[in-house]
Amino acid sequence: MLDKVPTLRLLIQHLQQVPFLASKNVYKVASYFLDMEATKVAQFCKILQQAKDNVVRCPICFVWMEKNDLCMFCSSDRRDSTIICVIESWQDMLSIERTETFKGLYHVLGGVISPLDGISPERLTINSLLLRITPATKEIILALNQTPEGEATSSFVAQQIHKNHSTLSISCLAKGVPVGASLEFIDRLTVSKALSDRRPF
Repeated sequence: MLDKVPTLRLLIQHLQQVPFLASKNVYKVASYFLDMEATKVAQFCKILQQAKDNVVRCPICFVWMEKNDLCMFCSSDRRDSTIICVIESWQDMLSIERTETFKGLYHVLGGVISPLDGISPERLTINSLLLRITPATKEIILALNQTPEGEATSSFVAQQIHKNHSTLSISCLAKGVPVGASLEFIDRLTVSKALSDRRPF
């Protein structure tokens, strides 16, 4: 059927390349854009291009930031720079920030080690994390999702840290976070409890 509408087929093919967009929703999303007013489509495309041009990752913590501005975390004098919370993604940072209880800094790894998906330690920001650790650093919180890949990545990161900082405190989230769950889908009370009840790794 789509062979008879090649432009629509091309749109569907590109939407299917978007991670996390369920296959059953691809056609709904396509219909949404096709039904959208032309001016709104143009505005959407303009904003998307502006975001691509002006939003970059902080070279220190790898959280998204405006290209010509300072990182909201690394440049803040209200954050505790002696504590670094290691997370997989920007979405996980949002989940922790919603608890309004953590005042340290973040470090986004950009994923987890997954040989089956071709993701090696070198593809993550682990080396950058190791370079951030100074004598003033008091604690590293490993707040990775409690999946097999997340746990393996936490173990690898902890081993790398202990090679040069054997006395540095390393902790992880308490098991209040369900195993196999992603932080972005957990309510803020559970995340807050897990964060406050963290234990040595």
